[in-house]
Amino acid sequence: MSRHNRNSEDISPVNVRRTSEYLGAGKRKRETVEVDENMSDNSNEKNKRANFSAITSNGLNRNLNILNLKPTTTKKIVIKNLKSEPRLPDDYREQTWSKLEEAVLAIQNSTRNEYSLEELYQAVENMCNHKMAHTIYNNLRRLTDNHVRHNIEQFLAENMDRFLFLKKMNETWQAHCHQMIMIRSIFLYLDRTYVLQNAQIASIWDMGLDLFRQYIMANTLVQTRVVEGLLMLIEKERQGDAVDRTLLKSLLRMLTDLQIYQKAFEDKFLLATERLYAAEGMRLMQELEVPEYLAHVDKRLAEENERILHYLDSSTKPRLIHTVEKQLLTEHITNILQKGLDGLLEENRLHDLTLLYSLFGRVKNGHSELCVAFNGYIKKFGRTIVIDPEKDKTMVQELLDFKDMMDNIVATCFNRNEKFSNSLKEAFEHFINQRANKPAELIAKFVDSKLRAGNKEATEEELERLLDKIMVLFRFIHGKDVFEAFYKKDLAKRLLVGKSASVDAEKSMLSKLKQECGGGFTSKLEGMFKDMELSKDINVAFKQHLGNVSQNLIPLDMTVNILTMGYWPNYPLMNVTMPEEMVRFLEVFNKFYLSKHSGRKLTWQPTLGHCVLRAKFKTGQKELVVSLFQSLVLLLFNSADELAFEYIKAATNIEDGELRRTLQSLACGKARVLCKFPKGRDIEDNDKFKFNNEFTNKLYRIKINQIQMKETTEEQKATEERVYQDRQYQIDAAIVRIMKMRKTLSHNLLISELYLQLKFPVKPADLKKRIESLIDRDYMERDKDNPNQYNYVA
Repeated sequence: MSRHNRNSEDISPVNVRRTSEYLGAGKRKRETVEVDENMSDNSNEKNKRANFSAITSNGLNRNLNILNLKPTTTKKIVIKNLKSEPRLPDDYREQTWSKLEEAVLAIQNSTRNEYSLEELYQAVENMCNHKMAHTIYNNLRRLTDNHVRHNIEQFLAENMDRFLFLKKMNETWQAHCHQMIMIRSIFLYLDRTYVLQNAQIASIWDMGLDLFRQYIMANTLVQTRVVEGLLMLIEKERQGDAVDRTLLKSLLRMLTDLQIYQKAFEDKFLLATERLYAAEGMRLMQELEVPEYLAHVDKRLAEENERILHYLDSSTKPRLIHTVEKQLLTEHITNILQKGLDGLLEENRLHDLTLLYSLFGRVKNGHSELCVAFNGYIKKFGRTIVIDPEKDKTMVQELLDFKDMMDNIVATCFNRNEKFSNSLKEAFEHFINQRANKPAELIAKFVDSKLRAGNKEATEEELERLLDKIMVLFRFIHGKDVFEAFYKKDLAKRLLVGKSASVDAEKSMLSKLKQECGGGFTSKLEGMFKDMELSKDINVAFKQHLGNVSQNLIPLDMTVNILTMGYWPNYPLMNVTMPEEMVRFLEVFNKFYLSKHSGRKLTWQPTLGHCVLRAKFKTGQKELVVSLFQSLVLLLFNSADELAFEYIKAATNIEDGELRRTLQSLACGKARVLCKFPKGRDIEDNDKFKFNNEFTNKLYRIKINQIQMKETTEEQKATEERVYQDRQYQIDAAIVRIMKMRKTLSHNLLISELYLQLKFPVKPADLKKRIESLIDRDYMERDKDNPNQYNYVA
């Protein structure tokens, strides 16, 4: 090594070359330094000096002064080694090690050390430099070995308390670690030279760990007592007792550092955990309700995660959590669902359901099992709503409420899981069609009730949201044509009687149906709205016509709705006897309309008519909003104060049942404008009726509702029969369409094609009847060679 110092910036560059020659191992080396110095002619520069120092192998510095170097000359300076290197004292090794040994023992015994760390460190360095590293290492290992072996004796006493044993072990471990750190600081030079140069030799720290593992933890008795003591403390903590977590953390860290954590502790710990929670799960499933059990499982999982954070090794976490989940959840999935899911869903326990979903997500197939049970509950509960005839009045509202509740559970508790959403839809579609046609009919009537009440019960926004929910139920039903038949009948009443509260709501519902089922489904319904719009124009033209032509008519404001028969429901024809003034109006309108639309035929429907009559009572004049049948009855009392039932029947020619309901509404309802003799609810043949001049009411215009005959079984069957007939036509058309395209087709393939095309539920027997009907009518024929195959007849 050479060091070049410049005393002045004027000195010229000096080139130094050194050659070294080793004279033998451990001896001095001969160094030759060649100095090339180019100097200027300036005499001052000639007197400049260059200082060099050469460090010899024994660490002594020699200063060389190169004087009066001549320019452009090369000089060789030979540094001759001393004839013999300094010798160490004969007892140097023993004295130095004695000093180091005394320091190590002082550290191990926690006594005062007479020597400074710098002095000890330098001693180790000097011994290493004089080829004594191997001896130092072996001596240090011997000292550590003796100390650790001596410490094992205190742990062999069998009567030592477990907790005291653990504390003593922790103190020993902590002391050992502290001692090895201090010892290593003294022998650091040894650790960084000799140990690093010999890969097969353990570092001082690792050597300390190896010896501790060999004498303390490799002892079966000691290791067993340590592990059992740790398991005892953890079990106490699991039972709710307070334990020294610092002690647990330190001892478990000791096992980890000694690399025996998994073999000595983890397997036994997990086995104890499995046994504990297996017994606990069996016991608590018997004692606790499902919500309490789920809360306990969640608490246990949180506790085990906390243990991992505080003292367990992180590598234990996957196996530990899996063990807890397996024993407390996986083994009891079926029992949990059978015992508690229905109750949680019925009571809408959102918090508990959220926890259930979260916990089941931890175990294999947990969500799948929950989804299946969720689906089963919906089918079971929904069926009780649909099947029971006593719930028909409230069926639709209950279905809407049930759907809202299940949707909220899926969104809030099940994290909007698509699997659960699809399962919910499948379950609703399944149970709602368990009762053929009835849900479709009741949904149509529910819509009618809401569109009649309209904004009286809800705002436009609320009504719109309700219609959206109803459309969800509508999508589930298979008999959509049944819905259409009843919806059309109710829509006709709303339009004709003016009961629809919101035209916008009506058109919104129509738009939803069209979007869901297509234009073919709503074409007749749209035709009804078109008829009402055209009727308004016709009535305006008719009033203008009456103003231009003198007909000698009484002042009567008549409005007529022209209905296209194909769009509207079929109404039974009734021939009633009307006052001459009314008949004259009908004749005038008939002539007016036919003059505008030749070739058409008008058929009057008195059952759909309604009137506003002015009536004079003792308390004053009132306006009565009544049906046409009620009007015909009341007008008879203009010429008589008292009339018998038989007379009224003959004078009006109203059908018997309809007449009885009409009289009942006028004489037995809330607004009793007629008095009945004798008094009673039912109308008998011998009853007599008198105009009630004493009638009073706060309102000026009073609506007297016609007593609606509950939709009789016959009327419902008639509607269903019309649907059935329409289905026959659709089946026939589908069969002909398929056969026309395929020409020849087997029976099974034809049935399969029909199921794909038909949008309503149908039985194979019904399809077979329609096939036989078409064969009889020569639309198709059986193959002569294969009776199970059909041919299309062109």
